[in-house]
Amino acid sequence: MAADINFMKSAMLLARKGLGNVEPNPAVGCVIVKNGKIIGKGWHKKFGGPHAEINALKNCKKSPAGATMYVTLEPCCHFGKTPPCTNAIIKAGIKKVVAAVQDPTRKVAGKGFKILKKAGIEVKTEICKTEAEKLNAPFFKFAKTKKPWVIIKWAQSSDGFLSRNDKKRWITNSASRKDVQKTRKKVQAILVGINTVLADDPMLTVRPDRGKQPLRVVLDSQLKIPRNCNLIKTAEKTPVCIFTTTNKTKIKQKGVEIIKIGKYKGETDLKAVLAELGKRNIQQILVEGGEKVITSFLKRKQADEIIIYTSNERLGRKGKVKTSQIMKNLYNRFKINHFDKRLFTKDVRLTGLTK
Repeated sequence: MAADINFMKSAMLLARKGLGNVEPNPAVGCVIVKNGKIIGKGWHKKFGGPHAEINALKNCKKSPAGATMYVTLEPCCHFGKTPPCTNAIIKAGIKKVVAAVQDPTRKVAGKGFKILKKAGIEVKTEICKTEAEKLNAPFFKFAKTKKPWVIIKWAQSSDGFLSRNDKKRWITNSASRKDVQKTRKKVQAILVGINTVLADDPMLTVRPDRGKQPLRVVLDSQLKIPRNCNLIKTAEKTPVCIFTTTNKTKIKQKGVEIIKIGKYKGETDLKAVLAELGKRNIQQILVEGGEKVITSFLKRKQADEIIIYTSNERLGRKGKVKTSQIMKNLYNRFKINHFDKRLFTKDVRLTGLTK
């Protein structure tokens, strides 16, 4: 059992290398062991590319026949962008497969294990199951609920301001802003409110542009979005989805989708917004809105993950909008309870889950 756990932890470390490159696929790692030693290892490196099992088999220094495969997720058994991994495992002569957790999607859901067992391969599961589910929490949530994993991100000054009224644009440094791009890269949508669009005229894209851009989502109850803003002007290349509560839903621009949505307690119904995005296969969404939008998500308990960047600069009179009480409380809880902390020069990033 101890050996199984150690080898699975090695596979888990490999899986993490795929985060940010494989989404909406899960990050998966694999090691192949023969006579107590690792003879091959691999991970799912990019969306549409070979899966971890295939890369591990190709990496083998010796014949994998009779070996044990440790993989962080049940091997796939269907044709997608790549052939079934189960076929390759059987063909390679693998004797035993140890998987951390069953694949929750309907296409697999235990079918991969059944195929392997039918071929005479021993299957063992639930080794480091909790860690495996946590590693791909967005993937598991979407597979089970069809609702996106919601990441809330904000940047603040040391005295709690979200924006500034002087000539400078940024609160955080370039290292922090570069880190934000890694999060943008792994999500399928970025959401802001209309006030952010009017104040900043953002692009909401991944930089540098490598061809894979998230859907850009705007909460705009009265459809105030300017027709000449960056989002509308670039919609043909990178689509924009606008949620509104008004009946005025016409914007004649290719790449722009207007969705009429209901209200909840006088505000845009966020649960309905997320349900609509789920129908569009949005597995992860990054909420980068201002104080109002972020506060609404937190009050409605629609956030799964929080990322807070705090600079060491105190803005004082140069500050414009402060964090709400619920944002302040969350930040203090993260700070006191020592949630995942990372430094970017003098900026501090705190990351944690809401549950």
